[in-house]
Amino acid sequence: MEPFDATSYGQAFAAVLDPTRPVAIDAGNSDPQQRQALLELTMEKAFAGQDLRDASSAACCISAVWLWHDFLDQSHEISQQIHSSSGSFWHAIMHRRECDFSNSKYWFRKVADHPVYEAMTTAAENLLAQQTQVSDVQLISDGSWDPYLFVDLCQQAGAGDSTLLSLCQELTRTEWQLLFDHCYQQACGT
Repeated sequence: MEPFDATSYGQAFAAVLDPTRPVAIDAGNSDPQQRQALLELTMEKAFAGQDLRDASSAACCISAVWLWHDFLDQSHEISQQIHSSSGSFWHAIMHRRECDFSNSKYWFRKVADHPVYEAMTTAAENLLAQQTQVSDVQLISDGSWDPYLFVDLCQQAGAGDSTLLSLCQELTRTEWQLLFDHCYQQACGT
Protein backbone atom coordinates (compact mmCIF):
# COMPACT_ATOMS: atom_id res chain seq x y z
CA MET A 1 0.00 0.00 0.00
CA GLU A 2 1.28 3.46 -0.88
CA PRO A 3 1.99 5.89 1.97
CA PHE A 4 -0.98 8.03 2.92
CA ASP A 5 -0.60 11.56 1.54
CA ALA A 6 -3.11 13.88 3.21
CA THR A 7 -2.32 16.63 0.69
CA SER A 8 -3.98 14.50 -2.00
CA TYR A 9 -7.32 15.40 -0.44
CA GLY A 10 -6.99 19.17 -0.53
CA GLN A 11 -5.82 21.82 1.91
CA ALA A 12 -8.70 21.51 4.36
CA PHE A 13 -8.16 17.80 4.95
CA ALA A 14 -4.37 18.13 4.86
CA ALA A 15 -4.59 20.71 7.67
CA VAL A 16 -6.30 18.24 10.03
CA LEU A 17 -4.80 14.90 8.98
CA ASP A 18 -1.41 13.96 10.29
CA PRO A 19 -0.64 10.52 8.80
CA THR A 20 1.99 9.88 11.46
CA ARG A 21 -0.50 10.24 14.31
CA PRO A 22 -0.58 7.16 16.54
CA VAL A 23 -3.60 4.98 15.84
CA ALA A 24 -5.80 3.74 18.66
CA ILE A 25 -7.87 0.59 18.51
CA ASP A 26 -9.93 1.80 21.46
CA ALA A 27 -11.38 5.21 22.36
CA GLY A 28 -7.93 6.78 22.17
CA ASN A 29 -7.12 10.26 23.44
CA SER A 30 -8.79 13.16 21.71
CA ASP A 31 -6.83 16.40 21.51
CA PRO A 32 -9.02 19.29 22.66
CA GLN A 33 -6.88 21.67 20.59
CA GLN A 34 -8.11 19.93 17.42
CA ARG A 35 -11.80 20.34 18.28
CA GLN A 36 -12.15 23.87 16.89
CA ALA A 37 -10.44 22.98 13.60
CA LEU A 38 -12.75 19.99 13.25
CA LEU A 39 -15.84 22.06 14.06
CA GLU A 40 -14.84 24.41 11.25
CA LEU A 41 -14.38 21.55 8.77
CA THR A 42 -17.66 21.72 6.89
CA MET A 43 -18.32 19.77 3.71
CA GLU A 44 -18.19 23.05 1.80
CA LYS A 45 -14.70 23.85 3.13
CA ALA A 46 -13.44 20.28 2.92
CA PHE A 47 -14.48 19.90 -0.71
CA ALA A 48 -13.89 23.48 -1.88
CA GLY A 49 -13.02 23.53 -5.56
CA GLN A 50 -14.30 19.98 -6.07
CA ASP A 51 -17.39 18.99 -7.97
CA LEU A 52 -19.21 17.30 -5.10
CA ARG A 53 -21.10 14.32 -6.53
CA ASP A 54 -22.09 12.35 -3.45
CA ALA A 55 -22.96 14.22 -0.25
CA SER A 56 -23.28 10.96 1.70
CA SER A 57 -19.68 10.00 0.91
CA ALA A 58 -18.55 13.54 1.71
CA ALA A 59 -20.24 13.26 5.12
CA CYS A 60 -18.39 9.97 5.60
CA CYS A 61 -15.10 11.84 5.15
CA ILE A 62 -16.08 14.36 7.82
CA SER A 63 -17.07 11.55 10.20
CA ALA A 64 -13.76 9.85 9.44
CA VAL A 65 -11.72 12.90 10.42
CA TRP A 66 -13.47 13.15 13.77
CA LEU A 67 -12.74 9.45 14.29
CA TRP A 68 -9.09 9.93 13.28
CA HIS A 69 -8.76 12.42 16.14
CA ASP A 70 -10.52 10.12 18.64
CA PHE A 71 -13.69 12.19 18.92
CA LEU A 72 -15.91 9.13 18.83
CA ASP A 73 -19.15 10.86 19.85
CA GLN A 74 -18.90 13.44 17.08
CA SER A 75 -18.00 10.78 14.52
CA HIS A 76 -20.95 8.71 15.71
CA GLU A 77 -23.38 11.62 15.40
CA ILE A 78 -22.43 11.97 11.74
CA SER A 79 -22.08 8.33 10.72
CA GLN A 80 -25.39 7.22 12.21
CA GLN A 81 -27.14 9.68 9.88
CA ILE A 82 -25.49 8.24 6.75
CA HIS A 83 -27.62 5.47 5.28
CA SER A 84 -25.09 3.87 2.97
CA SER A 85 -22.67 0.98 3.08
CA SER A 86 -19.79 3.37 3.77
CA GLY A 87 -21.75 5.18 6.48
CA SER A 88 -22.41 1.84 8.16
CA PHE A 89 -18.70 1.00 7.81
CA TRP A 90 -17.65 4.16 9.68
CA HIS A 91 -20.38 3.51 12.23
CA ALA A 92 -19.07 -0.05 12.75
CA ILE A 93 -15.48 1.15 13.17
CA MET A 94 -16.58 3.73 15.72
CA HIS A 95 -18.39 1.08 17.80
CA ARG A 96 -15.37 -1.22 17.56
CA ARG A 97 -13.20 1.63 18.81
CA GLU A 98 -15.49 2.26 21.77
CA CYS A 99 -15.24 -1.48 22.54
CA ASP A 100 -18.93 -2.12 21.86
CA PHE A 101 -18.01 -5.19 19.83
CA SER A 102 -21.47 -6.69 19.32
CA ASN A 103 -22.79 -3.33 18.08
CA SER A 104 -19.81 -3.06 15.74
CA LYS A 105 -20.67 -6.44 14.23
CA TYR A 106 -24.30 -5.34 13.87
CA TRP A 107 -23.18 -2.38 11.74
CA PHE A 108 -20.73 -4.51 9.76
CA ARG A 109 -23.70 -6.72 8.80
CA LYS A 110 -25.24 -3.59 7.24
CA VAL A 111 -22.02 -2.96 5.31
CA ALA A 112 -22.30 -6.30 3.48
CA ASP A 113 -19.51 -6.62 0.88
CA HIS A 114 -17.76 -3.25 0.62
CA PRO A 115 -15.33 -2.36 -2.22
CA VAL A 116 -12.61 -1.67 0.40
CA TYR A 117 -12.62 -5.31 1.50
CA GLU A 118 -10.57 -6.39 -1.51
CA ALA A 119 -7.73 -4.02 -0.63
CA MET A 120 -8.03 -4.97 3.05
CA THR A 121 -7.63 -8.63 2.09
CA THR A 122 -4.34 -7.87 0.36
CA ALA A 123 -3.15 -5.58 3.17
CA ALA A 124 -3.98 -8.15 5.85
CA GLU A 125 -2.23 -10.94 3.96
CA ASN A 126 0.87 -8.77 3.54
CA LEU A 127 0.93 -7.67 7.18
CA LEU A 128 0.40 -11.20 8.46
CA ALA A 129 3.23 -12.48 6.26
CA GLN A 130 5.56 -9.94 7.91
CA GLN A 131 4.56 -10.81 11.48
CA THR A 132 7.00 -12.90 13.45
CA GLN A 133 5.37 -12.68 16.89
CA VAL A 134 1.83 -13.47 15.77
CA SER A 135 0.77 -16.84 14.45
CA ASP A 136 -2.57 -18.44 13.71
CA VAL A 137 -4.34 -15.09 13.23
CA GLN A 138 -7.29 -15.44 10.89
CA LEU A 139 -8.62 -12.32 9.19
CA ILE A 140 -9.59 -13.79 5.82
CA SER A 141 -12.68 -15.93 5.35
CA ASP A 142 -13.66 -17.47 2.02
CA GLY A 143 -10.78 -15.58 0.41
CA SER A 144 -11.93 -12.15 1.58
CA TRP A 145 -11.39 -9.71 4.45
CA ASP A 146 -13.61 -10.64 7.38
CA PRO A 147 -14.45 -7.59 9.51
CA TYR A 148 -16.01 -9.79 12.22
CA LEU A 149 -12.72 -11.63 12.71
CA PHE A 150 -10.99 -8.26 12.97
CA VAL A 151 -13.48 -7.09 15.61
CA ASP A 152 -12.65 -10.24 17.58
CA LEU A 153 -8.92 -9.65 17.15
CA CYS A 154 -9.22 -6.05 18.39
CA GLN A 155 -11.21 -7.29 21.37
CA GLN A 156 -8.48 -9.82 22.15
CA ALA A 157 -5.75 -7.17 21.80
CA GLY A 158 -7.70 -4.75 23.99
CA ALA A 159 -8.11 -7.43 26.64
CA GLY A 160 -4.37 -7.43 27.14
CA ASP A 161 -2.83 -9.51 24.37
CA SER A 162 -0.01 -7.08 23.64
CA THR A 163 1.39 -9.26 20.84
CA LEU A 164 -1.66 -8.35 18.77
CA LEU A 165 -1.72 -4.62 19.51
CA SER A 166 0.68 -3.41 16.80
CA LEU A 167 -0.98 -5.62 14.17
CA CYS A 168 -4.41 -4.26 15.11
CA GLN A 169 -3.11 -0.69 15.07
CA GLU A 170 -1.58 -1.12 11.62
CA LEU A 171 -4.72 -2.76 10.24
CA THR A 172 -6.87 -0.02 11.79
CA ARG A 173 -4.69 2.63 10.12
CA THR A 174 -4.88 0.82 6.77
CA GLU A 175 -8.63 0.35 7.05
CA TRP A 176 -9.13 4.04 7.88
CA GLN A 177 -6.94 5.18 4.97
CA LEU A 178 -8.56 2.87 2.42
CA LEU A 179 -12.09 3.74 3.49
CA PHE A 180 -11.35 7.47 3.65
CA ASP A 181 -9.85 7.37 0.15
CA HIS A 182 -12.83 5.40 -1.16
CA CYS A 183 -15.31 7.87 0.35
CA TYR A 184 -13.35 10.87 -0.94
CA GLN A 185 -13.25 9.42 -4.46
CA GLN A 186 -16.99 8.67 -4.33
CA ALA A 187 -17.74 12.16 -3.03
CA CYS A 188 -15.82 13.75 -5.91
CA GLY A 189 -16.99 11.29 -8.54
CA THR A 190 -13.47 10.14 -9.41
